[in-house]
This record gives sequence, C-alpha cells and structure tokens, in this order.
Amino acid sequence: MLIIQNGQKAGERWLLDSDVVIIGREAGETDLLLPERQVSRKHAKIERTDTGFLLTDLESKNGTFLNGKELREPKMLQDGDEIQIALSVKIAFVGSDATAPLNARPISRGMKAAVRGIRLDKEGRRIFVAEMELDPPLSLQQYRLLEMLIDANGGVVPRQQLVEHVWEGESAYGVSEQAIDALVRRLRDRLAERDPEHDYIVTVRGHGLRFENR
Repeated sequence: MLIIQNGQKAGERWLLDSDVVIIGREAGETDLLLPERQVSRKHAKIERTDTGFLLTDLESKNGTFLNGKELREPKMLQDGDEIQIALSVKIAFVGSDATAPLNARPISRGMKAAVRGIRLDKEGRRIFVAEMELDPPLSLQQYRLLEMLIDANGGVVPRQQLVEHVWEGESAYGVSEQAIDALVRRLRDRLAERDPEHDYIVTVRGHGLRFENR
C-alpha cells in the first residue's frame, strides 16, 4: 500500500493490486497521477515480483528518492520506506505484512481515494489527521479544545465548559465570544491543512460544539 504524505493529494491511500504501477503526471498514461509540476509525465514505476515490490526511476527529470537517497538503480521496497518523487511528494510504502486499513482502495486510473479521521496521541500531545501528523503542532489552547471535543465522544460540549477547560482557572473569566470563535477558527484551519473536505468541529447553535470524526 502507498500513503501520500504531502502534496496536492496528501492523505490518499492506494492498494498495490497491479503487477506494474506507473507514477507520474500524464493523465491516462499513469496509474498513480501526481499533478505537481516537478513530477515527470512518467516518473517512476513499482513492479510486483516474486520477492516483493521493486521501485524503478523512469529517467525522470527531477529524480526519485528512497529514504532520502537518490535512486540510481531499481531497489526492493521494505515496509516503512519513504519514496520521494522529485523531492516534492512523499509517499510511504506499507509492506504486505502490515494490515491494510479498510478504507484503502485499489489503484485504478482516474480513480480517487482518501482516508479520513483524527487520531490523538495524548502522551506525546500529537495530532494525526488522515494519518499525517500536524506539523508544527497545535498550540496548547488548540490542543485542549480538540482533546475535550474528542473525549466527549460526539456529544455537544457547552461553550462555557470549553472555556473553563481551555483557559483554566481564573484566566477563564472574561474570555470573550470573539476569542472563543477565533480559537475555533484557527483550529479548523489547522485541521483543514490535512483534510480540507471535512469539518471535524461542528457548531450546534445555542448549545456549543461537537466533534465529528467521520
């Protein structure tokens, strides 16, 4: 499976169900279409062999890189490898021994797939949107707001309760409606960096906010 980690198609996942997968910018002639200008029309290919998947650069203009090193000859892919196409698109390779998510789809020309959802690592205070970590990380207030909404398991959290949790103690007194709205807007903008097509934070007018993961 391939997971696109950045670029215009960040978050998309593809199952490698074909014997040969062509990666490039030429519509109709490639299996995995990347629209970035730095990508050659036919940039690289991944072939299924008896021993695994083989990555080959197709004499691309800006090169193919495997784990940070330019690919000068075909290389077998290993679980967790990072493929860089023209240093503009990062693609993670998930080996056949790993469990493929249910929302990963086969590669097919003209077909689009995307993964959705937010995962919270409370111990490290890290946020993953569509399996991509938010970088730079959220501010403390943004994190507290998102954490509380997620912990509510889809329930509506009153605005005052959010204020008391996010700003804590005496500093919560006097927080304006504009400050709350601005914080929510900034958090929505950060989440949209990874998944612009889904609004994870839903406003329930007259009541508060709730989190919608799917």
